[in-house]
Amino acid sequence: MSAEPETSNIDETPFIDETRDAKSRYGRFNLAVIGGTGVGKSSLVNAVFGHDLAKVGKGLPLTHGVQYFSDDSLGIWDVEGFEIGSTVPPAEQLRGYLQEIAKRPNNEQISVVWYCVKSNDDRLTKADIAMIDELSRAGLPVILVLTKVDWSRNPITGQRGVSKSVEEFVNWLENPVDGHGQPMSIGYERVILTSTSDKHGKGKGHGLGELVAETLSLSPKNEQDAFRIAQRLNLPWKRELARPVIAAATAAAAGAATVPLPIADAVTLAPIQLGMMARIAVIYDIEMKTALSTSSLANLGAQLAGRALASSLIKLIPGAGSVVNAGVAAALTGATGEGWLRLCEHVHTGKIKLDEMNEAWNQYVPGFLDVLRKMAEQRVGK
Repeated sequence: MSAEPETSNIDETPFIDETRDAKSRYGRFNLAVIGGTGVGKSSLVNAVFGHDLAKVGKGLPLTHGVQYFSDDSLGIWDVEGFEIGSTVPPAEQLRGYLQEIAKRPNNEQISVVWYCVKSNDDRLTKADIAMIDELSRAGLPVILVLTKVDWSRNPITGQRGVSKSVEEFVNWLENPVDGHGQPMSIGYERVILTSTSDKHGKGKGHGLGELVAETLSLSPKNEQDAFRIAQRLNLPWKRELARPVIAAATAAAAGAATVPLPIADAVTLAPIQLGMMARIAVIYDIEMKTALSTSSLANLGAQLAGRALASSLIKLIPGAGSVVNAGVAAALTGATGEGWLRLCEHVHTGKIKLDEMNEAWNQYVPGFLDVLRKMAEQRVGK
C-alpha cells in the first residue's frame, strides 16, 4: 500500500479562499420580525433558523426599540412591541425605525417582514393595521404570522384543526371587513398559522414549513440563496445548491486529468476538492474555523488526494493502470463531494457535533464502490 502524501504538500488556501468567496457570493438575507411583547418572536426565529440571535426569555421585554442580529447568511431586525400609552402612535414610531434602517448598508436592508400576532388575540388592533400598512407603503412584503396556535387533532381523520375563535379570526383576516361590513385592504401578503411547540412545550411545532416556503417566494431573487442557506427546515433546498457545486468540481477535476496524472501527482486535485468542500460547508451554514484548524484542513486535503487514491484504489479499477485519468479524477471528486455533503447534513441536523467533524470525516471518505458507482454514472450520462 502506498504511503499517503505528506500533509505539508497540501495547501489549505483554496478552502479558506473559497469559503470567503462563497459567503460573499451568497450574501445575507435580512428578516424583520415585528410584534408585541410575549408574542413568541424569538422562539419563532430560533425554530426556523436554529440561531440564538435573539435570546428567548420570560417576563420583561428583551428588546427596546430595534436591534439587529447578524451572521454571514442571516440578519434579523428585531422590532420591539409597541406598548399602549406611548405619546407617539405606533405607525409613526415604526416609520422612524424604517427610516433609520434605510440608512444602513445594502447588506442590512430588510427583505421580508414577519408581523407576529398571537392567535388567541382574535383580532387585529387599529395600531396593527396601521403598522402593517406602513410596512406595505415602504415596499416591504409582509407575512402576517399567527403564533402560539393551539392545534387539535381529529381522532377519526387525523387532520389538525384550531379552535372556533381562531378559525373565525383567520376567516376575517382572509376577507377583512370594517365595523360597517365594508371590505378592507390590509397590506399583508399571506396569513400563516404557526406554533413552535405543542401546548405542553414539546414537539417541533407546526406551520413552520409553510412559513419558510412563503418567505422564500416573497424574497428578492438575489437573496433567495442566502435564505435557503440560513433556514434549517428544508434540507432539499440545500442539496439543490450543493449538487451544482459538486458537478462543477467534478468537471474541473476531469479537466485537470485530461492528460492522465501519475498517482504521485494526484495531489493536484486537492485544491479543486477542497474548494468544493468549502462551498458546501457554507451552504450548510457550518463555520469550519470552529471545526477544523489550519493543520486539520491540510491533513484533510492529504486524505482527499492521497487516502482514496494511493491506498491501492486505482489498482482495483479495471483499465485505470497506474495513473489517474479524467474519468477516475471526476468520479473520485464526485464521490468525495457526496460524502462531504452527507457529513455536512449530519452536522447541520445535529447528528454529529461540529467539533467532531475532523474525526468523523474518516467515515465519509469515498471508497472503491463509491468511485466505481460514479464512473458508471458518467458512462450512463454520456
